[in-house]
Amino acid sequence: MAQVIYQIDSAHSGAQFSVRHLMVSNVRGEFTELSGSLAYDASNPANSSLEARVEVASINTRDEQRDAHLKSPDFFDAEKFPELTFRSKQVTRHGDGWLMKGDLTIHGVTREVTLAVEGPTPEVKDPWGGYRIGATAETKIHRKDFGLTWNMALEAGGVVVGDEVKISIELEAMRQA
Repeated sequence: MAQVIYQIDSAHSGAQFSVRHLMVSNVRGEFTELSGSLAYDASNPANSSLEARVEVASINTRDEQRDAHLKSPDFFDAEKFPELTFRSKQVTRHGDGWLMKGDLTIHGVTREVTLAVEGPTPEVKDPWGGYRIGATAETKIHRKDFGLTWNMALEAGGVVVGDEVKISIELEAMRQA
């Protein structure tokens, strides 16, 4: 079997993140607008690839003021860098799942990251006659590696925003005709 092309279904996919705030809790948020394609080879998953784009303006942390700050030049600079992108380079078996190594670009800076992937699920037929698969992926990055350096020191020591960001991606994709 050869590669089958799937398009990311933005309405059923999302990229969530969490980062330490004031060194006492985790702030969670998500990007709701994802697009891109997955070329999946079920008989040889190592021959699969993913290209994905995330719209920075779709960030939602449930606080409009914080979201506006995150879109500003202090953080993502959404006007200058409207998208985050990921382009896979290698897929390898890892236990019951897969490791997908690729280039992640945030804020105009590209770094190699490895996603731990659970799935993809077996293909299912949806009620409208289409075919879908899903997967979950996770990774951790250091935001300063991508030029996201804004912070503020706390009086008692420490900082407002932690450096490590945990990322979790829920992906649903529909087979192309």
